[in-house]
Amino acid sequence: MKKYRIVMIVIIISAAIPLILAQVDKDRGKKALTGKAGQAHTMVMPNDVKWGPAPPALPPGAQFAVLSGDPSKAELFTIRIKAPDGYKIMPHWHPTDENMTVLEGTFVMGIGDKFDEAAAHEMPVGSFNRVPKGTRHYAMAKGESVVQVHAMGPFVINYVNPNDDPRKQARK
Repeated sequence: MKKYRIVMIVIIISAAIPLILAQVDKDRGKKALTGKAGQAHTMVMPNDVKWGPAPPALPPGAQFAVLSGDPSKAELFTIRIKAPDGYKIMPHWHPTDENMTVLEGTFVMGIGDKFDEAAAHEMPVGSFNRVPKGTRHYAMAKGESVVQVHAMGPFVINYVNPNDDPRKQARK
């Protein structure tokens, strides 16, 4: 009888240990999903995106959200830009590669030193665009559009025509 009790205790403990370890891992996962500073895992739900005005390097009217990283530093970052219908970004270039995915609407992208809508390509939802550093390009929103950009910072916009730079227009 004593041997039977010992066997039962060993079986119960053997069954309980994996359950306890699984719960510990599950709790660790919950903490990692909070996206607090210093944690490697960030999860942002659509309703949790914090939109604000676009930075001065972009024309006024767009909204901007930083999902991860700091676009002003030399680190990986992910941002979103919400542009109203007809919003244009004049020809410009970046000192780093730019990776963009269209999440909503239709984003129109063209390559070159002059804005030419006829030569540009419409990018529907789900489209991806990689622009190598230094490539002159321009964009326009058809309907309200949301694009996600991920790249290595710092995120710098250099306009081909200095008169197109919204930072200079704001000073006037």
